[in-house]
Amino acid sequence: MKQQFIDAITGSYSPKGSFIYLGAGIFENQILSEAKVKLPLKMMNRHGLVTGATGSGKTRTLQLLAEQLSAEGVSVFMPDMKGDLSGMGAAGAVNDRLIERANALGIDFKPDAFPLEIYSLSGKLGAPMRATVTEFGPVLLGKIMELNEVQSGVLAVLFKYADDKNLPIVDLNDLKKVLTYLSEGEGAKEIKADYGKISSSTAGTILRKIVVLEQQGLSQLFGEKSFDIEDLFERVDGRGVISLLNISDVQNQPALFSTFMLSLLAEIYQKLPEAGDLDKPKLIFFLDEAHLLFKDAPKAFLDQIDQVIRLIRSKGVGIFFCTQLAQDVPPNVLSQLGNRIHHVIRAFTPNDVKALKETVKSFPHSSFYDIEKQFTQLGTGQAFITVLNEKGIPTETVVTHLAPPASVMGPLDQSEYKKLLDNSDLNKKYQEAIDPESAYEMLTEKMEVQQEKAQESKSSSRTSGRKEKSTFDEVLSSPVAKQVGREVVRGIFGMLFGSTPRRSYRRR
Repeated sequence: MKQQFIDAITGSYSPKGSFIYLGAGIFENQILSEAKVKLPLKMMNRHGLVTGATGSGKTRTLQLLAEQLSAEGVSVFMPDMKGDLSGMGAAGAVNDRLIERANALGIDFKPDAFPLEIYSLSGKLGAPMRATVTEFGPVLLGKIMELNEVQSGVLAVLFKYADDKNLPIVDLNDLKKVLTYLSEGEGAKEIKADYGKISSSTAGTILRKIVVLEQQGLSQLFGEKSFDIEDLFERVDGRGVISLLNISDVQNQPALFSTFMLSLLAEIYQKLPEAGDLDKPKLIFFLDEAHLLFKDAPKAFLDQIDQVIRLIRSKGVGIFFCTQLAQDVPPNVLSQLGNRIHHVIRAFTPNDVKALKETVKSFPHSSFYDIEKQFTQLGTGQAFITVLNEKGIPTETVVTHLAPPASVMGPLDQSEYKKLLDNSDLNKKYQEAIDPESAYEMLTEKMEVQQEKAQESKSSSRTSGRKEKSTFDEVLSSPVAKQVGREVVRGIFGMLFGSTPRRSYRRR
């Protein structure tokens, strides 16, 4: 049986092209170094899933994958949830535990460092990673602000109006100005015929939600310079750059960073050209704490995520979700994830037992394991694995003793972290915030002109002539509360799926 196991694993995990070495198979509690577990590099754009209970080793698995991808010249983007992945920028130190693990796998442990760029949503822990409000879009922004259906519809109207009138909504001040203009005075009259009146209560609620974002210190997230996705594809000496988004300082705002990462992924999907079947992906995008993306998400939102997952692989991009349970990911998305690395599941509650049984059903049958029993007995740094071979066929299910990362398994010390940021050209590129001429200035000027005209002649506001036919008539003709949510043609990710190109803003 032991030799049969080695033959089965070797036959199932023997790619002809480049690969990621994950570890060695375990059979009857014995690590068999001959049973090498390899993930074909060309199949990593078929997406993947990394799961496991807290403390099971998920973070180090992500580190192992990122290191080897970088070494193969593949760029990586990943969130750093606790700020402890920056150690990938420094070679690991040899110690007895690492040597013991390497010896068990039949490999040499070679410390190594990898090219790293660190970003931050707050701008405090890395290069500021910004987006304009327009790029973020109404649906994702509405999700962060926790708007209801009617409020989300009104927000969509603001974006549509700004598109049609060529008003760049760069930051939250721009958004507040558009909201104020369309809910009062001449602006309210302008849109009344097309949408109906925006109620003062709805406008007030949205305004308060915007103020809450500002009070939480999130206003710096929106603005220019917005992040250019081309910077994710940098290489240094032939190695792919690992782009870390350090979100340790905004952990208490999970909807923010999860939604921001999704907006970034959507922009990648929109802008990259078709790449065909590549020998290796251009980029692997890790989505940690994936359950936060799907919590309380509307169906239209989930449909768009499903669309991105299905289509983005043809552009040379792979997506790996990381979460505690496979059930955290909706079935239609889960079905697209061909590469699975599952760490231990703690079956302490009836819900845990149910989740375990459902996870077991998703694995190919194994003649070597009682999968359900084995799942609860996995040690730290061990995982059940099945991936797609180069023909797209699921490999043999195997309990794997995972290889150790070659870099530091923890954060860089503060002096090294600061040195990394100081030497980064991208950090210097994004540090400067730009305040361009945008909706705030344009509408302020327009309102001043209207006020001057009103003072010159009170009757001008009543006899100024017929309103110019708005392009809104071609999109919506019913009141906001009833129709906007269903019929607005703007893409669910704002400009990213719409027709509005990224603008070149003029400095004030």
